[in-house]
Amino acid sequence: MPLDLLPALMLSIVLVGYSPGPANLFALSMVLRHGRAGALQMWLGLLAGYSCAAAICVVAVHFAGLAFGSWIGHIRYLGAAYLLWMAYGVYAARGQASARHGTCSFWSGFVVQMTNAKMLLFEMTVYSSFVLPYSDRLADLFVVAALLTLAGPGGNLAWLLAGSFLQGLFARHRRTADVLTACCLAACALWIALA
Repeated sequence: MPLDLLPALMLSIVLVGYSPGPANLFALSMVLRHGRAGALQMWLGLLAGYSCAAAICVVAVHFAGLAFGSWIGHIRYLGAAYLLWMAYGVYAARGQASARHGTCSFWSGFVVQMTNAKMLLFEMTVYSSFVLPYSDRLADLFVVAALLTLAGPGGNLAWLLAGSFLQGLFARHRRTADVLTACCLAACALWIALA
């Protein structure tokens, strides 16, 4: 990747990684329900899930090249359905101290990140836009994948910490926060399905 494309890549990382999305909203929801210590354990799962998903994407994109995009359109519907399921779980638990949907554990974070359609589509877009036109080396794809960790787990951690600092405010308005979170997840699902 030419260095003059680095600012565009970094802007993409900030815009996509730190905007509301499934894993960011999940991190926020878990810190509000379970506190910082439990949510940090779940964040380790987000980090591990992201790392596994990124490695799988790199290898798949490397070996499939641009032909990989021919079936990605169908995967987004599964991702959108999963997001709607998450939205329902958050909405159904509105105002309750602990959610009936989703636990705050390493494995819940891992599963959320492995199925995070927003990040998977973003990774494939970045690889096909910023790397493949200039290099087909697997090492170059992994370098960019490591940089994308700022977008995935970095954004998740930012939302988790923000939720931790604002926990008192959200606790007073838990029902409203849950409804808004569920609406944001549903909006993410629609954006993915209709994109």
